[in-house]
Amino acid sequence: MDDCIFCKIIKGEIPSYKVYEDEHIFAFLDIKPLSKGHTLVLPKGHYKGISDIPEELLCEVNKVSKRMVSKIQKKFSPLGFIICQNNGESAGQTIHHYHLHIKPVYEGTVIPDETDHRRELSKEEMNSIVNDLIEEEV
Repeated sequence: MDDCIFCKIIKGEIPSYKVYEDEHIFAFLDIKPLSKGHTLVLPKGHYKGISDIPEELLCEVNKVSKRMVSKIQKKFSPLGFIICQNNGESAGQTIHHYHLHIKPVYEGTVIPDETDHRRELSKEEMNSIVNDLIEEEV
C-alpha cells in the first residue's frame, strides 16, 4: 500500500530500528516505546487487521513474537510482557497494517488500567453470548 508507513519502513523508504527480518516478517522497535525493548512485529505483506491476514502468516507473526520475547527476556529481564494488537480505529489502531506489540514491563512501567471499565454480566447474558458464538460459522 503506497501510503502505509509500515510498508514504507519494510521497503527501507523510512528508517527504522530493525531487530528482525525474514522472508515474510519484519520487526522493529517502536519509536515511542512504552518501555525498553517495545517491539512491533508485522507481516511484510499489507493486511489491515486480524480478519485479513492469512492464518499461516498469523502463526508466523506469533512465532517471531515468541522469539523476540525470549530475546528481550534474556537481555533486559523485564518482570513481564504486554502482548497486544489493536484491531480497528475504535480499538486504538492508528496504522492500518496488522502488527503485534511486544511491551516489556519493568518496575515503574505505567500500565493502562482497564479495571474501572469492566462490568459483570449476568449468567443469562454470558450464556447468550456463548450460544451466539458457538452457533456462528466462520
